[in-house]
Amino acid sequence: MSRAAKIVVLLAFAVVVSGAQAGEAKSRTEWFRDAHWGVFIHYLANNDDVSVDEWNRVIDGFDAEGLAQQLESARAGYLVLTLGQNSGHYLSPNATYDDLTGIRPSKCSRRDLVDDLHRVLAPRGIRLMVYLPAGAPDRDKVTMKKLEWKRGPYRNLEFQRKWERVIAEWSERWGRKVSGWWFDGCYWPNTMYRSVKPPNFASFAGAARKGNADSIVAFNRGVIFPIISITEQEDYTAGEMDDPSKVQVSDFWQDGAQFHMLSYLGKAWSAGPPRFTIEQMVEWTKRIAGKGGVVSWDVPTDARGLIPEPFLEQLRAVGAAVR
Repeated sequence: MSRAAKIVVLLAFAVVVSGAQAGEAKSRTEWFRDAHWGVFIHYLANNDDVSVDEWNRVIDGFDAEGLAQQLESARAGYLVLTLGQNSGHYLSPNATYDDLTGIRPSKCSRRDLVDDLHRVLAPRGIRLMVYLPAGAPDRDKVTMKKLEWKRGPYRNLEFQRKWERVIAEWSERWGRKVSGWWFDGCYWPNTMYRSVKPPNFASFAGAARKGNADSIVAFNRGVIFPIISITEQEDYTAGEMDDPSKVQVSDFWQDGAQFHMLSYLGKAWSAGPPRFTIEQMVEWTKRIAGKGGVVSWDVPTDARGLIPEPFLEQLRAVGAAVR
């Protein structure tokens, strides 16, 4: 076979693979598209110095049933919940994380809040997704060192291998209880993930799907306008937007990924009071969902994990208009 012929064959193969990936993404995201909209919650430690005992008391006090009732009343299609963030405290146990960091007692909660939430959401037809930063907790110096994380445009090979093991443990434990992942802080995709050899976007997504091959995955690079997909390995766009009024949807598929927008209803992420009117929220959600897109609204919660009434009123209005 001539060199030119080999190139043609390779290009054809690449097109077939890319087409197959797009087909898989569409299949995995059908439920997501049909949900139209959902709720995003940052439930995090109030400060970096919270003790392990206090963190466990906080997680033990989370009213999963109460939140499920609220989401049902709003007709939300899904919930996205943070597993943890920069403090290094997580709301689900993870033995791999504990072994890699050597932190004792564990900063991962004893209660598996993800498992408990699935138990009360699933009978109501509400899917559960989880949020996790793509990097180590930046304000936990011990974990930063143990996981070999350097913030910035670095390859971070050893860190990524370790982080994928942490993700895989959670994914295998939850299985089909978790329907998707939203990874934050993928700020240096070209340096960290666009490699032929793993760790890369493919192995990253693979770790998230370890326990559920149908889990949908998105990688967030930050606020990007217009909303785009940053890799063929993601099923839907991360879609972070600070101003939802700017969003224009021409087609709900963005380079093979399901179109999705995420924004916050308060003055900032998980902080009130509401900054939009009910009419604005309803109009934006209907416009995007009407063209096949999906919308996630971030709302604050109280210490028990419940949504304050002013925000719940807005969510109920959206549910009544869209669902």
